Amino acid sequence: MRELGEFALIARINAGREQGPAVQLGPGDDAAVLTAARGRYAVSTDMLIEDRHFRWDWSAPVDVGRKAIAQNAADIYAMGAEPVGYVVGLGVPDRTPVEVVTAFADGLWAEAARAGGSIAGGDIVRSPQWVVSVTAFGDPLGESSVTRSGARPGGILAVAGRPGWSAAGYAVLAAGHPSTGPGVETAVAAHRAPRPPYDLVRDAVTGAHPPVALTDISDGLLADLGHLAESSGVAVDVRSAALRDPALEELAGFLEADARQWILTGGEDHVFAGVWPAGSVPPPGWTVVGGIDAGSGVTVDGARYSGPQGWEAFSGTDSAKPDHSR
Repeated sequence: MRELGEFALIARINAGREQGPAVQLGPGDDAAVLTAARGRYAVSTDMLIEDRHFRWDWSAPVDVGRKAIAQNAADIYAMGAEPVGYVVGLGVPDRTPVEVVTAFADGLWAEAARAGGSIAGGDIVRSPQWVVSVTAFGDPLGESSVTRSGARPGGILAVAGRPGWSAAGYAVLAAGHPSTGPGVETAVAAHRAPRPPYDLVRDAVTGAHPPVALTDISDGLLADLGHLAESSGVAVDVRSAALRDPALEELAGFLEADARQWILTGGEDHVFAGVWPAGSVPPPGWTVVGGIDAGSGVTVDGARYSGPQGWEAFSGTDSAKPDHSR
């Protein structure tokens, strides 16, 4: 990086890239210019810090790039919107090989291709360690946003995606990444670069019976459902039997761990939880896992869950988002 320089690097990582239709002006000027098809945007920002949210001995640069986009794109979809562009702030040490930054950029673009939108601009600076900050812009898929505050008593809680696999991948990596074992590679891949089911949210929001509340599960299922319960002024009850995952249970047995805890409190899978009105049937791909009642808070099988319910940004000392049991 020291030898190539900032502007040559920007030119290299943007060469041959094709901007999405919402980006009127991409990298190369003082600011990007994006259209706002509905006259408003959904905007989300999230960060990744080296040795706090990812480790180079665990993840390849392309994985970190994909993860940086996925966690932002998932937030946009959780608002009932679709990403149309991203700006990326990147801090890297000057000793960083250019090929590492290029591979990271490839990851950004690869996940943007899955989620929608393109990398419209950003900034690169010298930093003592890697710092990645992505801001995503999204156009609403419907006439209004889908927030956490729309759940009402009698509602049906459903989940899209497979919660617990990123936490399982963390456990595998923390154990020294055994090369054999049921589900090991699947779990490690889920931790390194989550694959949110964007298409299931898009289909649900644009379908005949859209959800009345949505949230992205990034800090843990119970933790994020707690935010939804608070925003809506309701109680959420989760049925653990509906969340059972035999493949995850097999891996947990191999590692002498608790699959139920991974599912309920593990974060970074970026699966989605949605609420439908009473009497509704969530669309294909969504699994009914509970219901909405009058009251407050989150219960599991009718009882309060004992112990931490998810990730806290200012707790924990281990890198790459530590296991919530610690």
